[in-house]
Amino acid sequence: VQLQASGGGLVQAGGSLRLSCAASGRTFSRQTVAWFRQAPGKEREFVAAIRMSGRHTYYADSLKGRFTISGDNAKSTVYLLMNSLTPEDTAVYYCAADPSIILSSIRMSHQYEYWGQGTQVTVSS
Repeated sequence: VQLQASGGGLVQAGGSLRLSCAASGRTFSRQTVAWFRQAPGKEREFVAAIRMSGRHTYYADSLKGRFTISGDNAKSTVYLLMNSLTPEDTAVYYCAADPSIILSSIRMSHQYEYWGQGTQVTVSS
C-alpha cells in the first residue's frame, strides 16, 4: 500500500483544513488508516484512526470534537477535517495504514506498516 497525504497549508487560527490520504492497492478496505502529527522538537503523536472495514473511528482525547476522520472506500481515500485550529496544531501530519493492527495498538505509530510522506499544517495566530 502506498499513501499520499495532501491538503496541508497555512491557515489562520480558528480556521479549518481538510487533509486527504489517498492510497493505492487493492486491500484498502481492510486497512486501518490513521493520522499522526509531529511538531518541531516533539514526538509523533496520534491524532485519529478509522477502520475502513467497519468505519469505526478513534481519536486522541484532546482533539475529539474538533477533528473528524472519515473514509471513502470507492476512492481509497481517508480525510481528516480539522476545525477551530490553533497554533498548537502546527505540525507535519502523516497518514499511516496497517491491515492487522489491534485495538490496543491503534494509537502507537510504530505498529503501522505503511506511511505517507507527510503534509505541513501551519496555523498562524
